[in-house]
Amino acid sequence: MNEEYKPLLAITMGDAAGSGPEIITKALVQPEIKAACRFVVIGDAATMRAALEITGVPGEVRAIKKLSEASFPSGVIEVIDMHNIQLDQLKRGRVNPMAGKAAFEYIKLASGMALSGECDAIVTSAINKEALNKAGYHYDGHTQLLAELCEAPDVAMMLVSGQLRIAHVTTHVSLRQAIELIRPERILTVLRLTDEALRQMGIDKTRIAVAGLNPHAGESGLFGDEELKYITPAIEAACRQGMIVTGPLPPDSVFFRTLEGQFDAAIAMYHDQGHIAVKMLGITHGVNVTLGLPIIRTSVDHGTNFGKAGKGTADPTSLLWAIKLASVMCRTRRRPSHSS
Repeated sequence: MNEEYKPLLAITMGDAAGSGPEIITKALVQPEIKAACRFVVIGDAATMRAALEITGVPGEVRAIKKLSEASFPSGVIEVIDMHNIQLDQLKRGRVNPMAGKAAFEYIKLASGMALSGECDAIVTSAINKEALNKAGYHYDGHTQLLAELCEAPDVAMMLVSGQLRIAHVTTHVSLRQAIELIRPERILTVLRLTDEALRQMGIDKTRIAVAGLNPHAGESGLFGDEELKYITPAIEAACRQGMIVTGPLPPDSVFFRTLEGQFDAAIAMYHDQGHIAVKMLGITHGVNVTLGLPIIRTSVDHGTNFGKAGKGTADPTSLLWAIKLASVMCRTRRRPSHSS
């Protein structure tokens, strides 16, 4: 692996009415980002210029039509300009179907570029699910949308915050439905995807912990039998396949043990079980990674932050970490067709 290689990342602008354009301007001027990768923004150039004015970040925006026009000059944010935001019709901090439609178009273009090998990975800013659905795109978020665009039937969400990595068996469903979806086949799929992702992150001998669903991981069936019926058989199957998997472990301690370094990742059974653990470390410090795609995709682990949109005060930390993690994963899985 060539540590000097600078992967090429496509960074989607996200919802134009949110803080995405502003945090992009803040993140891309950081020296560590320039040292880690090359980048282009997929978005609307006028919106990005307005974001520069709002944040006061030094630099300029250069609109380009296609990736081959990018030259990656210092102090310049190059934007593949899709001309799909009318600034006079945009109210920052408000749901707008125009912004939802534009956000979808950024994701579609970026994922197509990654699938074709034009770029090494995509990094996505936050989208607004209501705006997306009002624009006619009925998805529950990035994960479902990217799975369809990439024709990937088995995907999972992993949240990363420092040494804490948590993959999820279920995400955007009710708790009642999540319990019905927790079955050995799905758990084994998430274990396999997690093992592959950890290797992409540079961890060769992966150690994965699995959280139980019930208090005390069921206490041998005293507090529920899902661990015995569904979770343990999946763990046993994973171990037979050569993975190092431990569990099911009590959910109230497994994530702390993972953070301490006893495991390289943990598997959460449902959305809040994993999300609460990560977000306790800092709401703006997590990174969302989609597992199971044929492309590398990382993202901020927060919403559009409408309350700070247009004020220039939104925190770019999550985006910084998302870009850094994507760069590491790209160098681990470098494609030979790219030149540095």
